[in-house]
Amino acid sequence: MSASRRAGSHSGRWNQSSSRTDVHEEHLIGVERHTLVHGVRVPALIYGTAWKEAETARLTRRAIDTGFRGIDTANQRRHYVEAAVGEAVGAAIAGGGLNREDVFLQTKFTFVDGQDHRLPYDKKAPVAQQVEQSFDSSLEHLGVEQLDSYLLHGPSRREGLAAPDWEAWHAMERLYGAGRARLLGISNVTITQLEQLYAGASVKPALVQNRCFATTGWDRSVRRFCSERGMGYEGFSLLTANREVLRQPLLTRIAARTGKTAAQVVFRFALAVGMIALTGTTSAEHMADDLGTFDFELEPGEVRSIEALFDRA
Repeated sequence: MSASRRAGSHSGRWNQSSSRTDVHEEHLIGVERHTLVHGVRVPALIYGTAWKEAETARLTRRAIDTGFRGIDTANQRRHYVEAAVGEAVGAAIAGGGLNREDVFLQTKFTFVDGQDHRLPYDKKAPVAQQVEQSFDSSLEHLGVEQLDSYLLHGPSRREGLAAPDWEAWHAMERLYGAGRARLLGISNVTITQLEQLYAGASVKPALVQNRCFATTGWDRSVRRFCSERGMGYEGFSLLTANREVLRQPLLTRIAARTGKTAAQVVFRFALAVGMIALTGTTSAEHMADDLGTFDFELEPGEVRSIEALFDRA
């Protein structure tokens, strides 16, 4: 194993029994581990399905067969094929050996500006109605009656929160109150926007999903906010947003010491600082490598050194 790696519609319904185990971290299936977020077990590693297009179903099934038990998607045809995710999950369950409650399914509501012409809702409808239509469409695509996590794909503007953001969040709160989503969260959010949402929301966000850059201390301010409030922080683009990190001598030394790849070291670091890590690899070998992240530990000094790389925060 080398010391460096990549720099880079199902309409059925399945049994939706839900069993919650109040443990903070445990082995469940193979090397899969979960962390507890607001009473819900969330896998520490989640497979991301963006930009897979015609390969979405095949790669999602491969991820499940390799051992991933968390799947992230969005009802945004511009970048995701949510229905193909449902096809893969449904086939895995129908094949036996996997139950619905074994798979953590997370999807998102995306505003019109983040969509292309293939909208999952009426463009002219009020935002609250768009959320409801998108949510119902997601259930149909994924073949389920309840989502484990439902995220606002991002605020409607770069700074602050506007009326559409609150209208969308309140609609999501109603879905949560009806028991249709187990967790609510938000993606692509600044610390200021997150503070505003947390202060004004009746149902507080349980999860944040952000692109994670080493130059911001790996999104330190948002991670700290989440940690202090018992929220889960999901980091994505851990490798593709940090190509220079993978080439650093520090990573090379740690990879040599542990017998792992530089990419595995980054994922191990992410878990060590409390992140839920997303990976979207298309390689079967790299899927297995990513799950192998649980097979080794980093020394405390190594974690501190990786966190400080390129830190401009």
